[in-house]
Amino acid sequence: MSKTTARELSAALAGREISAVELMQATLARIEAVNGAVNAIVSLRDADALLAAAAQADNSPRTGWLQGIPFAIKDLAHAAGLPTSKGSPIFADRVAAEDDLMVARLRRAGALIIGKTNTPEFGLGSHTFNPVHGATRNPYDRSRSAGGSSGGAAVALATGMLSVAEGSDMMGSLRNPAGWNNVYGMRPTWGVVPGHPEGEGFFEQFSTEGPMARTPGDLAALLDTMAGPHPHVPLGLTIPATLDSIDKLASAPRIGWLQAWGNAWPMQDGVLTLCEQALAQMGDLGWRVEALPPPFSAPDMWQSWTDLRSYSIAMRRRAEYETAATRTQLKPAMIWEIERGRALRGADIYSALETRTAWYRQAATLFEAHDVLVLPSAQIWPFDGALEHPVEIAGVRMDTYHRWMQVVVPASLIGLPVVNVPIGFGQEGLPMGLQLIGKPASDGYLLQVAHRWHEATMWPQRRPAMV
Repeated sequence: MSKTTARELSAALAGREISAVELMQATLARIEAVNGAVNAIVSLRDADALLAAAAQADNSPRTGWLQGIPFAIKDLAHAAGLPTSKGSPIFADRVAAEDDLMVARLRRAGALIIGKTNTPEFGLGSHTFNPVHGATRNPYDRSRSAGGSSGGAAVALATGMLSVAEGSDMMGSLRNPAGWNNVYGMRPTWGVVPGHPEGEGFFEQFSTEGPMARTPGDLAALLDTMAGPHPHVPLGLTIPATLDSIDKLASAPRIGWLQAWGNAWPMQDGVLTLCEQALAQMGDLGWRVEALPPPFSAPDMWQSWTDLRSYSIAMRRRAEYETAATRTQLKPAMIWEIERGRALRGADIYSALETRTAWYRQAATLFEAHDVLVLPSAQIWPFDGALEHPVEIAGVRMDTYHRWMQVVVPASLIGLPVVNVPIGFGQEGLPMGLQLIGKPASDGYLLQVAHRWHEATMWPQRRPAMV
């Protein structure tokens, strides 16, 4: 069952070909066999309780396509009865009293929540390690990073512990780990999947939850479950259901290849070569691929992104920073973000917003001639897991803990939808992905493109040696 898609499992459960109890037994056996080597699933619930929940699912009317399917929640979101550590000692022992909005939607569709997937501390940094649960390891080379911050989810998919998963994405967290684990990850258009109705809801239009899977069809099915406005969450966006049309790609996509944004972003050897091989395959499918010059100032975009990101983090984490007992438990990257954000002036923030708007308008002109913009999902292959973050790429020193992920900023800054598609492996056998970036609300179209690519390549069928 570890190689079966979520929709195939759903159909088998609905047709009584398998029972939820049998599926849960197989899932727990799979976790027992491989999780110790990769540390992707944390806070796993008691086996007897999970089997009892599965038996109840077998004996209840079906409430949705996820009924009876084991599911784990990224350890940044609240799932009632489970700890939400956020990878931080500050929250390690706090058990959620109720579900976040997204988790409640998954439960209503019948998902059986079995535990959590590992994440970096507060989701900060695209490398999944923290002082509460330790590091998640890449199953294609367990000495390497699994990416992040949805690293636990990506690894659980790659190793067959989960058939479908959810994650969140501010700075590539649904794209980088998907690319590094040979699975699909989708950052929806901002506003399609509402956040939990708490805190400030208008300013920070970066972070969003989204689906991860081994097929675009499962991505679409899960996105349709997660999506839809909520009356208490501002700026919600409604898009048509995506699964029903996933095999309806009407014409050859026009692809704009943005390469390394000129020479703005250093790339490790082999990354662009593999991307260009994938683009040649797309050309063989009849897709029109055009290399594009840099469409906007990379330094201006980076300044806008880092200012808005630091300010947002500083405001959201101010309680932990302003309390002496918890400040000492924050990792250096968090302290850096908070202090940088607190030092910004109103004029700095407004300037960053102006740059964001200018890039949005320029991107709109690109989509007049191209259906999809394409970038690598990372600038570097999965790096040594013992590092906190890469310190250089191709001889270029990284001046911040997250500069090595600059390639994800063009989409994140203006809330565009992105699907990471697997594109194969480098010389060391490590996976890489491509970001397929669409115009706002083109989520369904991007899934159609990804589905056609999946049919032609089937990359996730190349499983890690340990599987």
